[in-house]
Amino acid sequence: MHMKKLISVFAAAAMGLSLAGCSSQPAADEKTPEPQVTASAEPEVTEDTTEINIGVLKGPTGMGAVGLMNDADSGVYPYYHFSLIPEVTDVVARLSNGELDMGALPTNVAANLYAKTNGNVEIIAINCLGVLYILENGDTVHSVEDLKGRTIYCNGQGSNPEYMINYVLKQHGLTPGEDVDVQFADASEISTKMITGDIDLCMLPVPAVTTILMKNENVRKALDMTDEYAAAANDGSVLTMGCLAARKEFIEEHPEAVNQFLANYAASVETVLGDLDASAELVAKYEITGNAQVAKAALPDASIVCITGADLKPALEGYFQVLFDAEPSSVGGAMPGDDFYYVPAE
Repeated sequence: MHMKKLISVFAAAAMGLSLAGCSSQPAADEKTPEPQVTASAEPEVTEDTTEINIGVLKGPTGMGAVGLMNDADSGVYPYYHFSLIPEVTDVVARLSNGELDMGALPTNVAANLYAKTNGNVEIIAINCLGVLYILENGDTVHSVEDLKGRTIYCNGQGSNPEYMINYVLKQHGLTPGEDVDVQFADASEISTKMITGDIDLCMLPVPAVTTILMKNENVRKALDMTDEYAAAANDGSVLTMGCLAARKEFIEEHPEAVNQFLANYAASVETVLGDLDASAELVAKYEITGNAQVAKAALPDASIVCITGADLKPALEGYFQVLFDAEPSSVGGAMPGDDFYYVPAE
């Protein structure tokens, strides 16, 4: 069954998901997405009640966990201890010093941590795919080629968003800085200007996207970067932005507890995507987003998944290669080895 000392290095890499939190999902008024889960979706309480400390972030990387967080608080799994951690760098610090056993991270930050700890961190699950969208105040951009001659505002300079926009533009024959003026700014500043209509194009992650769409009816999702990445790569790789990482020492000492946790996490993802109303209340309760209204609108676009085990490397390797080719330091200076991807023993 598929179950699927170094803080400053990660500051820039973390920017792309610090606002977001991570296969395209339909808009909030469309059909509820089918959960993508490649682990057991049937939680089983076993005799293994190992205490596990888990750090989660605001945004999509934390959304899939809220069902399990609620179960932990209600006493179903009292040995799971969740902490909402504001900054990616804090998750890195707490994983590094052993305060956390597992933590939500951008996938490339996990790769960096693997490199900097000499393989002492493993990825145990992908918990969200792409959450980047190009928004337009207007109706003129319907393809990447339509960006030629335009100015687009993005957050995340020196991190995933910059690498993704540059990669997609180049794959369509457009040169960033020449054919397209890519301007980087703070996400909150970009959001405010999109809402007021002071700028007409931006690329931001969910749930910032959701808030803009709710506050300015003239703004539309022009391009889904998950789709655009897949078309540009054309190799079956997927934009995979969020994951759960765990300390290798903890995995080796408690493999059954890790496998049980992954089964329960997969069930949480199914629960979250199966009932958006109830899940939105939980997302707000745990302060993953500001309120339930934003949470309900954001959930279908948050690309929440649970991909584990033997499916991890095929899903991630192509994406990491794109990042490595753009900037080797974005994944720790080298492509992660096979031991980065946690596959339970048969």
